[in-house]
Amino acid sequence: MKVLLVTGRLAEAQVRSFAEDADVLVADVEVAAFITPELLLCAAPRGYDLILIPGAITADFREAERALGAKIRLGPKHAADLGIVLHHLAKEKMELSRTVPACLLLDGKMREDARDQVEKLESRAGASQQIRGVKIGGSSRMKVLAEIVDATRCSPAVLTKRIRYYEEQGADMIDLGIPLDAHPYQVKAALQTAKKATNLPLSIDTIRPELILAGLEAGADLLASLNGSNLPMVGEVVARSGVPAVIIPGPGSIRLEENLKMAQEMGISIIADPVLDPPLQGLVPSLQRYLLFRQDHPDIPLFFGAGNVTELMDADTVGVNALLAALGAETGASILFTPEFSAKATGSVHELALASRMMLLARQREAPPKDLGLDLLILKEKRRLPEEAMPETIQEAKEGHKYEPDGCGSFRIFLSQGLILAQNDCITVAGRNARDILNTLIDRGLVSLLDHAGYLGRELERAQIALRLKKNYVQDEPLWPSEKR
Repeated sequence: MKVLLVTGRLAEAQVRSFAEDADVLVADVEVAAFITPELLLCAAPRGYDLILIPGAITADFREAERALGAKIRLGPKHAADLGIVLHHLAKEKMELSRTVPACLLLDGKMREDARDQVEKLESRAGASQQIRGVKIGGSSRMKVLAEIVDATRCSPAVLTKRIRYYEEQGADMIDLGIPLDAHPYQVKAALQTAKKATNLPLSIDTIRPELILAGLEAGADLLASLNGSNLPMVGEVVARSGVPAVIIPGPGSIRLEENLKMAQEMGISIIADPVLDPPLQGLVPSLQRYLLFRQDHPDIPLFFGAGNVTELMDADTVGVNALLAALGAETGASILFTPEFSAKATGSVHELALASRMMLLARQREAPPKDLGLDLLILKEKRRLPEEAMPETIQEAKEGHKYEPDGCGSFRIFLSQGLILAQNDCITVAGRNARDILNTLIDRGLVSLLDHAGYLGRELERAQIALRLKKNYVQDEPLWPSEKR
């Protein structure tokens, strides 16, 4: 199939770089989205099976199709996606659209290809160091270190469950946060439990020298908090072990550079933490510290404490973590660190894991992190579907319906252990899908009134939404905070 790519002068170089075997026509216009059927007819390209015009164009090219004797279809909205579109055109002979950009048609395939590309980029990436086979720094992807707060206070079963949850969420490494009142034997026991639960690298986070040494003895892969107070006591042992350590400022006014010099002189494998400060407590100046540190020490991996922001700001974490990952990428971060300590931070590990992949792709494409095939759009959409026309005649819905009790009984709906439950005096039906639960209730003859069935359907669907968004659910109460006021 002979393909022609049509673009404007501004995008010519980028389009040619992704054109592969396709020809390129540069229309007499600066911005590709302003190409019109008339401009294309003036150029009069002949002999092509398919002419791809920029995906942002909204003009009707059907007359030009007839005149030129070739299919004219929308390509992707961004030139960076041309390679993917052309690849799938050649491989699958797929049919493109006159009205829907090719990138939208290929969303599913692009998602799969994006994941494959991340794996290839990571496999080829260089690294400053490796922690149990996980690349850190260099050109490798930012890794997510997920903290289990007060790990020594967790029972083995709880600790194992938390570790496996973080694995499922995409964590690259697990950090065991150690409380100040812990004992060395508790640190060893927690690490032993963790090693049985996962093959991911394990770090311990404590400033107490005896607990650091206990962690080393038990096989920690990373030490998260060495500073001027503990380096003199544990630094030589850490250096001999070869275990990398995160160097932090302090105590008091001791600067990161001072602790860094001490650690370097001891021969410790270093990861540096200039410390990300919370919003309105020095967030912007702390980003400047990261940039300056990166300029002075380009080969030292950087630790980026994203949880310092998400845990200390009452905002949904999805967008916050996406932005923090972008800031981390721009400041040269190697490790994105977060707990999920508060309920509002639930999901942060998954969000940062996905965002780190987005930033790797965006950097490779030399473009903003959008239209990558991966995204963190949860409640909002990039594009709205066309609105359907309003019928000429409508019946307005009326308020004030009077509900009669269902002779088959009422149900209590609630969530437990990742399931939706509908319970009455004689049965409890459980599942993850509102439709399946409602159908089960109807099939068993437990619902006899239409309005009761409608009510149960609404409540079960709300419970399902809450389950998937990890929100609280209370029957008959609004899901969204704004509706509760």
